[in-house]
Amino acid sequence: MKQNIHPDWHNDCQVTCVCGNTFTTGSTYPQIQVEICAACHPFFTGEMKFVDTQGRVERFMQKRQESAAKREATLAAKKAKQAKHRAEEPATDPQSFKQILSQTKTAMTKTETAKAAEPKKTAKTDTKTEKKAPATPAPKKVEKKATTPVEKAA
Repeated sequence: MKQNIHPDWHNDCQVTCVCGNTFTTGSTYPQIQVEICAACHPFFTGEMKFVDTQGRVERFMQKRQESAAKREATLAAKKAKQAKHRAEEPATDPQSFKQILSQTKTAMTKTETAKAAEPKKTAKTDTKTEKKAPATPAPKKVEKKATTPVEKAA
């Protein structure tokens, strides 16, 4: 074992709890102070005891209030933006389904009349450059040789 690399061991380490309980144990520290021990922990005592170390509950509640305030501010800004946008838009009544269908039909008839008015183009075919595909011969029938005694008998 290497020399002078290990911490000093104290066999008589005094552990002191906030509740006033003290006991002796072995440790690398000469003295230890704890917040909860076996004498005051709710699991061992059976009591319902609220244990809050370093104000964790208060910090959580403060963060929750800050986030709620921030959320409310964001929501208010969003509503104000929507109200401003509505004020800028001209007010239009919503269309009925019948109106939408009639607009769609008129748009379709306009496109159909525009297509009908276009002159039809005729396709010219050049007979000299067209080549016919060579005719493929019919496949030959291949007779299967019998390989098993049952096939040979048939």
